Amino acid sequence: MSAAGTVVETDLLIIGAGPTGLFATYYAGFRGHRVAVIDSLPELGGQVTAMYPEKQIFDVAGFPSVKGRILVDALVEQAATAKPEYLLNRTATGLAHDDDGATVTCDDGTEIRAGAVLITAGIGKFSPRPLPAGEGWLGRGMEFFVPSFEPYAGKDVVIVGGGDSAFDWALNLTGIARSIALVHRRDAFRAHERTVQQVMESEVEIITKAQVSELRGDGTLESVVLDVDGETVTRPTQALVAALGFVADLGPLQSWGIEVSKRHVIVDSAMRTNLPRVFAAGDITEYDGKVRLIAVGFGEAATAVNNATVAIDPTAHVFPGHSSEGS
Repeated sequence: MSAAGTVVETDLLIIGAGPTGLFATYYAGFRGHRVAVIDSLPELGGQVTAMYPEKQIFDVAGFPSVKGRILVDALVEQAATAKPEYLLNRTATGLAHDDDGATVTCDDGTEIRAGAVLITAGIGKFSPRPLPAGEGWLGRGMEFFVPSFEPYAGKDVVIVGGGDSAFDWALNLTGIARSIALVHRRDAFRAHERTVQQVMESEVEIITKAQVSELRGDGTLESVVLDVDGETVTRPTQALVAALGFVADLGPLQSWGIEVSKRHVIVDSAMRTNLPRVFAAGDITEYDGKVRLIAVGFGEAATAVNNATVAIDPTAHVFPGHSSEGS
């Protein structure tokens, strides 16, 4: 990995190291390109790694189901064949063009010179919605995500939220945590009906019309005070997950002159943006009929890389031939 403030020369720069970006990395190597990858997170895998590494994913071709972390591990292994240069824990802030390529600068002073740029930044840079009563408790018993189930073994856990993440984590921690309470301010939920039903049929206690008013403990979390429909309830809690969703932000990308609609980048059928030598793929893209699935992102990645290849080398062909022909 390059140190901060260095200059990197590459053929294709990929912005975003989630599943789509990792597959695009492999595919860029398949097309014979040098490839560099930027991500604002400190590790590979994007939202999957940060938010639901233990969650089963059901919409990836060839896998009846696969845990998020196992999918990411396989994508990282596949991407390694391209010998990529990873630039993690840094954010792309500036973009400049000339006739021969594009130059992207990062918040740490790193400068990347590339023949083409592929944006696979998912929903952009995201940050969790805060729990007002949880200020100062992050890392002391409160977390926003559940990257590993092991730390919750034998604990009394409170999960705050009514969406898919809250219900998924409640379901997955069943049998691991000593007790689980799911707290939501309303008695209606945003999560998938099947998951809600599974949680309701489990040992998870669902507390609605409730909000967390205070966290208590000497150094680390020991109990949580709830306002439940006007009544105060205190319950022993050693771990709280604030699954209140997140705020997505395209950040500096919006100042680059890229055509954007509702926080998504407009692309054509070749995954080209309105900027020369800049392509996009995955959840960040928008076009008529767009479906946001990991499987769709993989196909868009291949389309984007093949078309970026012609931008990098005008003598190249968009269609590379089938990978099986070289085996």
